[in-house]
Amino acid sequence: MKPTLSIIKKDSTSSSATNRSSTIWSKDGGCPFGTIPVKRITRDDLIRLRRMPPPEDDTFEDEYDVSNNNSEPNGRYISSQGYKVAIAGLPYNPNSKFAGAAMDAVLYNPQVSGQQHSGSRLKIRKGSDILQVGWRVDPMLYGDTKTRFFIHFQAGKIHCFNTLCPGFVQVNYDVPLDSSFMDTISQRGGKQWGAEVYIDRDVAGNWWVLVSPDFTRVGFWPQSLFTDLKSFATNVDWGGVVYSPPGVPEPPMGSSYFPIENTSYDAYCADLIIVNEKGEVVQVDKTITHADNPYKVEFIQLSYHAKHKYFILYGGPGESTLV
Repeated sequence: MKPTLSIIKKDSTSSSATNRSSTIWSKDGGCPFGTIPVKRITRDDLIRLRRMPPPEDDTFEDEYDVSNNNSEPNGRYISSQGYKVAIAGLPYNPNSKFAGAAMDAVLYNPQVSGQQHSGSRLKIRKGSDILQVGWRVDPMLYGDTKTRFFIHFQAGKIHCFNTLCPGFVQVNYDVPLDSSFMDTISQRGGKQWGAEVYIDRDVAGNWWVLVSPDFTRVGFWPQSLFTDLKSFATNVDWGGVVYSPPGVPEPPMGSSYFPIENTSYDAYCADLIIVNEKGEVVQVDKTITHADNPYKVEFIQLSYHAKHKYFILYGGPGESTLV
C-alpha cells in the first residue's frame, strides 16, 4: 500500500512558503525499530477528554454554485455551535472526486484557556465522514497550551483524535501525533516556521497522513472505518478554526491579528494542492471563502521570492481585543 504522493517526486524548483520546521520529528531520535510512538493515557487525560466539546459539524444551507468564480457562495455555510472558522475551500460539487490534498501551514501559538481551542487544519470530507490534519492549541486535548501536531477522523457518529482510540494505523517511529512545535513558533514580523501536511488515498482506499517535503508516511486510516469515504472525497477546505463554550469570549485565531496581506505578519496556508481521482496533483488557484465573525479570511496571490503564490490568509484577535 502506497499513497499517490509518496511516489511522486516534488518539483525541485518549487520553494516552500516557510522555513522548514524539523520539530514535527521526535527530538530524541525516535523509537526503536519495529515500534511506534504512542502517548501514554493518564487519568487526567481521560477526565479532560470527557469534557471536550463534540466535533466540528459544519453544514451547508444550500449547495455552492460551481459556476461562481468569486468568494460568494450560492447559499450559506453554517458552523457548529461554539465553533468559528475562517476558511477557503473548493466549490462544492457532489460529483467531485478528490484522492487527497495538502498545505504548508505557518505555525503560531494563539492564547487559549479552559475548554477553548484554536488551530489550523486541512479538512476533507464526504457526507458524514471527515479527515483532518494540522496544528492545534487545545488544553482539553493535550493538557497544556503548546502548539501541537494533530490528526482527527470522523466516521458517522464515531470520531477520534490522534491514537486515543482504535482507528489510525501508525507506521512511522519518528513522528509523534501529538508532537509539540513550541521550539519553532513563528514570530509575527520575524522568522516564520511551517509544517507541510498531506492527506492522500492509496489504491486500496486507505487514507494516509504524510508530512514534510519528501512525503514521509506517518500512518493511515483503513478504508474499513468509513462509509462515505470508502470512495473519493467531495469537499476540501483549509484555514483556521476556534472553539469557545457558550458565554465565553472567542479566542484568538492564527497570528491573533487580522490579515494585512503580508506573509511575514499573517497566519496562512500555502502550497495548496489537491489530488484528483486519476492521481494527478493539481495546484489550487480558485476557492470560495467563509469567515465567521469576528475573524477574517482572504484567498490571494502574493509575490514570494520573485514568484507569485496563492495564500489563504486568516485570523483575528477574537473577542479579547480588537486589532
